Amino acid sequence: MGLGQTILLGAIAAVTIVLGMPVGRLRGPAPALRVLLNAVAIGVLLFLVWDVLSAAWEPIDAALADVSHGRGGLPGAVGYGALFAGGLTVGLLSLVGYERWLTRAKTAAPRPVVRFGPGAMATAEARSRRGVAAWAPARRLALLIAVGIGLHNFAEGLAIGQSAAAGELGLATVLVVGFALHNATEGFGIVAPLAAADPDRVASERPSWAFLLALAAIGGGPTLVGTVVGHAFTNEPTAVAFLTLAAGSILYVIVQLLAVANRSPRRDLIYIGLLVGLLAGFLTDAIVTAGGA
Repeated sequence: MGLGQTILLGAIAAVTIVLGMPVGRLRGPAPALRVLLNAVAIGVLLFLVWDVLSAAWEPIDAALADVSHGRGGLPGAVGYGALFAGGLTVGLLSLVGYERWLTRAKTAAPRPVVRFGPGAMATAEARSRRGVAAWAPARRLALLIAVGIGLHNFAEGLAIGQSAAAGELGLATVLVVGFALHNATEGFGIVAPLAAADPDRVASERPSWAFLLALAAIGGGPTLVGTVVGHAFTNEPTAVAFLTLAAGSILYVIVQLLAVANRSPRRDLIYIGLLVGLLAGFLTDAIVTAGGA
């Protein structure tokens, strides 16, 4: 299959992530709905952690099977194991460090400055309101979810590009359909914190369409990039690295969303939402598997 056709397949798989974006602009949803949205997002992300870690573990499992059957494989198991542990560590702890940096940036005392006129904003005050550190917590969390899902989707794009390059059109098509459904649920997972938080926000505080499309590009764009890279060459260590980086970052986000869920007395809605999110993830995965992928 040519590169142009492969890019088209990757674009189809990537673009469906925008389907969940309008949820981020819900106007002050009811408390019960906010709890449910947050819990569904957790369920979707829990599925993604299982999905990416199981895929990243496959080469390690294969190498260990070779060791048990006396066919060698120990160096491969050790190498992939180190890559697995390293990617997971970097993906998780880098975001922990980033969170601490943001906290210090927000709590740092402003320096004394000179105002330039009655009512004028101080230069330091203007600077303190710029950048991600000035964002609302829900916006920062949505961005981190988009980054984690983008890393995961890059690995999915590698699979699409690889199958297309090998001439396996049927497999590539099934992967595109399955990943497109995946991305639709992932888009909701990205913006759920925006809808589930800040119940008293005014219209001006709602995320703009430009912001939501930027999140969609961060989360879905890597699918297209991975498709192009996968069409050019196959590299299993690269896939493992991106999968484990994604798993670590998604684990960080899950902990943040669980903290939000823990503040709600509606435990029934939390468990229902978790179940719905998990089942939605496994349903889309089942479609890919049923197609022979």
